[in-house]
Amino acid sequence: MKVGILGGGQLGRMLLQTAANYTVETFVLENDDQCPSAHLCHHFTKGDITDFDTVYQFGQGLDAITIEIESVNVDALEKLQAEGVKIYPHPSAIRTIKNKIVQKQFYKDKGIPSSEFIVTSSKEELLNHLHFLPAVHKIGEGGYDGKGVQVLNNEYDLDKAFQAASVLEKKVNIKKEIALIVAMNDKGDTALFPASEMMVNPALNLLDYQISPALIAEKTLWIVEAIAIKLVKALNSPGLFAVEMFIDQDDEVWVNETAPRVHNSGHHTIEANYCSQYDMLWRIILQYPLGNTAPILPAAIVNIIGEEGHSGKAIYQGLEEVLKTDNAFVHLYGKLQTKPGRKMGHVTIMHKDYQDLTHKANKIKHILKVITD
Repeated sequence: MKVGILGGGQLGRMLLQTAANYTVETFVLENDDQCPSAHLCHHFTKGDITDFDTVYQFGQGLDAITIEIESVNVDALEKLQAEGVKIYPHPSAIRTIKNKIVQKQFYKDKGIPSSEFIVTSSKEELLNHLHFLPAVHKIGEGGYDGKGVQVLNNEYDLDKAFQAASVLEKKVNIKKEIALIVAMNDKGDTALFPASEMMVNPALNLLDYQISPALIAEKTLWIVEAIAIKLVKALNSPGLFAVEMFIDQDDEVWVNETAPRVHNSGHHTIEANYCSQYDMLWRIILQYPLGNTAPILPAAIVNIIGEEGHSGKAIYQGLEEVLKTDNAFVHLYGKLQTKPGRKMGHVTIMHKDYQDLTHKANKIKHILKVITD
């Protein structure tokens, strides 16, 4: 099969690393010919994944296309799908998810529990909704990796709001933040990865580290899994979906966002689960049976993020010490240039003892720094 990937970042890189296990010819479309995926695919095309003609021409002659980021030209994908190219996930699912306003309305329409929201088009409108605060303001389109999200606790935070079509979501009193990855094939069969608990960096709105399987009550886990399955079934599309959720102080479960692709919260599955999220997506695309999602051992992920005050050629301080750690697996994404908050890699740690996992995750987080000269 000839399979295209829209986007050439680290998710595409890890997807291509797994593709080497199968008989598949890979094509990548990305604006940067030095991107993490460029040298791992069979065919690289430099181009804009948001441009109709570029995406359409790229997709002609391919058997299937998948994405590693939502900001793609959905119109082009719809035309390609109509002409017989398999798209994972379907363009309809990408269109629903890529705009956070549409995504929130979808949850409401389908009876998926999600926090109350108001749609806004300007900062000035927020003055009419001060009663709704504290809330989270999310830009409708274009937000990614913590960008496009602002917490508005009171009227003094309104200057941080977005002067664009956005959604204002009622803030949830969070006990735990979790993610659950759901795989669905063309037949509608599903497989669930164990839920992961995420520890988010409040300053960057980025995943700092996480632990999987999440330590949550069995009754709550049943609710989490039921909601995730209902959501993916409602999208009516094969593919891989990461459902991010909140568990509040009353153990109520709320959907935060969904990603229609492989996801940061599933990086650990490369080493820690019998079937990784990347292998699972290839199984779906290549029409193979769904894999075994069971964990081999509990695992933690630590994101390697560019340090504040450092922009330029990346230097990995503390890397040798981390590589001496038992059951620690380092993944560097091949990005030559670092900048504050940029995802440069991750480390997966595996251990049967959760206390040891947390200790090692915190230790690695403080040892491994991405700096410049």
